[in-house]
Amino acid sequence: MKALVLCGGKGTRLRPLTYTLPKQLVPVANRPILHYVMDQIAGVGIEEVGVIIAPETGEYIKEALYLNPWGFHFTFILQEEPKGLAHAVKVAQGFLGDEPFLMYLGDNLIGETIVPFVEEFRAGDADAMILLKEVEDSRMFGVAEVDEGGRVRRLVEKPKEPPSNLALVGIYLFSAVIHDAISRIKPSWRGELEITDAIQQLLQEGRGVKSYVLKGWWLDTGKKDDLLAANQVVLDEWVKREVKGEVDAESRLSGRVSLAEGAQVIRSVVRGPAVVGQRTKIVDAFIGPYTSIGADCIIEGSAVEYTVILDGTRISGVGRLEDSVIGKGATVCVGAGNRGALRLMVGDDSEVIL
Repeated sequence: MKALVLCGGKGTRLRPLTYTLPKQLVPVANRPILHYVMDQIAGVGIEEVGVIIAPETGEYIKEALYLNPWGFHFTFILQEEPKGLAHAVKVAQGFLGDEPFLMYLGDNLIGETIVPFVEEFRAGDADAMILLKEVEDSRMFGVAEVDEGGRVRRLVEKPKEPPSNLALVGIYLFSAVIHDAISRIKPSWRGELEITDAIQQLLQEGRGVKSYVLKGWWLDTGKKDDLLAANQVVLDEWVKREVKGEVDAESRLSGRVSLAEGAQVIRSVVRGPAVVGQRTKIVDAFIGPYTSIGADCIIEGSAVEYTVILDGTRISGVGRLEDSVIGKGATVCVGAGNRGALRLMVGDDSEVIL
């Protein structure tokens, strides 16, 4: 079995972060989302991984996977334009060959192993298997209607009246017959080849399509609030206390705080769960729970909590900052002598709430 990880797309919902950073590389607890995906794939024993990349961001994806601690044999496959998930499979057909494969959207985070999901597919005779999750409002997702035995009856994309509350998570298993199904579908109204249409084609041909319902959490990290929620959950469940940096006598670390090598905490309090990246300096500050701070940052004279801060950022004298996402190399500070006036340089698609 091979794996196909989709890292194309433009990430428009996370702009302006994704103007310079692929959405799959946005950090959660100071790790790219894509690394959590690779952890899942390594857990099921797959060794050959194809990665769909876009022309604009492909080099960033390659760089993020360069060290390859999982020991995968990577094949990078260029998708010139984002023409749908089924189109990505079509582009990767040469890599996939006649083998069954796991398809995984590279910006998905789930809170449990996919081992039982994959083992059930390997042991069965279905030509496709889809991972589902119960959601409160399924109108914004692809939705599956299944029978009592878990076999899929039909799929509907973002229905006004959903046939169930079971949403497609974005993790699939396919046999090689999916390639024939894709060859027989046409682009949707969006101009894309939809994987839901290809699976529906399998159903029309009488092929077996099974479902597996995820019991743990699932987080689509496509928007700011989703990213903050993902950061909170991952910090809550996976971060351990690990202090490799320097903490002076006037400072205090409370709870599960991961302080990277070269980081400094001076006259400050850091309350976990929280992670602080390499060479970051925290001075006269309070870092509250559910905060992730990247590498080479300076946080001084400020209180920060429930926030994701990317590498190279400086935050100085801002009082209190919460529920925020701050991009790479940004500066957030209070200027001297401006009589309380705000001075901003805000890029396209930014959001400023005062």
